[in-house]
Amino acid sequence: MPNTPPHPSNGSLTIGDSYVPTSGNGGYAVSSYDLDLDYRVANNRLAATAIITATATHELTRFSVDFCGLVATRVTIDGAAPSKLVESARKLTITPATAIPAGREFVVTVRYGGSPRPVRSPWGELGWEELSDGVLVASQPSGAPSWFPCNDHPSDKAAFRIRISTESSYSVLANGRLTSKVRRASRTSWTFETVEPMATYLASIQIGVYRELVLSRSPVPQTVLAPASIVDRAQKDFADQERMLALFERSFGPYPFGEYSVVVADDDLEIPVEAHGFAVFGRNHIDGLGGSERLIAHELAHSWFGNSVTATTWKDIWLHEGFACYAEWLWSEESGGPTADRLAHQHWARLSHLPQDLMIGDPGPERMFDDRVYKRGALTLHALRTTIGDDAFFELLSSWATENRYGNVTTEGFYLHARERSAADLDELFESWLFSERLPVLPR
Repeated sequence: MPNTPPHPSNGSLTIGDSYVPTSGNGGYAVSSYDLDLDYRVANNRLAATAIITATATHELTRFSVDFCGLVATRVTIDGAAPSKLVESARKLTITPATAIPAGREFVVTVRYGGSPRPVRSPWGELGWEELSDGVLVASQPSGAPSWFPCNDHPSDKAAFRIRISTESSYSVLANGRLTSKVRRASRTSWTFETVEPMATYLASIQIGVYRELVLSRSPVPQTVLAPASIVDRAQKDFADQERMLALFERSFGPYPFGEYSVVVADDDLEIPVEAHGFAVFGRNHIDGLGGSERLIAHELAHSWFGNSVTATTWKDIWLHEGFACYAEWLWSEESGGPTADRLAHQHWARLSHLPQDLMIGDPGPERMFDDRVYKRGALTLHALRTTIGDDAFFELLSSWATENRYGNVTTEGFYLHARERSAADLDELFESWLFSERLPVLPR
């Protein structure tokens, strides 16, 4: 029996990104998420309400949201119950009582709950994760549905309001500005608001027993939340972060958010992770000797490249990781370490001995987090810098980050942006560095 084509008024069950084929949904664009979460750390129980404001991109007789591992107990569309509701392993499919016209704004309210757990993926477990005493949320690229219903794809960015109530003995951090903190007996409610459009994978909540360390109050407030037992080590390790931020503002343009925070979880983590407005490290990354200086610079640089300027599809992840990796090299140069040129040649030599079987402009989902994407992405930028000169290169980086602030971008868009700002012929450079498996020779 032939496959039945989708009804033209149905929102598709995927956004069409082959790297995350079950993520994202068609038929609408989200403008805001309002999340009200009540969480009990001791038994990992969540009771929540999500209010999703969206606009139909065509008439909708049915649509879906990404939702995994929790149970929806009540759903309404503009206050009315849907005619049908189906919850599967990764989707909540909603049939409104009457079709939603194209261009119409509508509000979906979902009450839900359960014991949140990570989403299994080809890249490991993603999303809501219990710590030894608290919670860490790291969703890249497809773990956001582990804790709220959403259109989980970076191309559909939205404003967020996150309110979370939990035991008062814990500190809480979420994205954006803390607008309210109210304690009632043994529980405290924290409310955070993000006005800048944010990708769902960057939405995050961190819960733990932390002490706050203020690194800077101006011009960009910077804080560290760390367990009391390592707060002195953390203060030493993050002491240069203010200088890093100043360098990146000179190189990439103004810091795109209101503040920047770091959380040091009281657990070991494999790698640090970025979120909109903050980054998360494990206690194993903090030694008081600057052992994670490179990683601190990398995660801070994601504020510009990844968190503010976000790839439209996951195949262009080098636009996040290659740029953040190159920021590490710029900081090394600024702080008296090896120059970016020396580091570029060192990493080129190492990559030249590795398999030549990866195009970083489209690495494939299995290898999108391969270290060669990071390093060769940085080498692409260094090759561009060497070719067009420092003045043109840094003007290009700054204008790219500023003109595309809070937006979505593509590799083709970066190529066109670079070509408009340079008299050099860049076709061969971009083709050989991004879309050839063979490692090109660095220009001198």
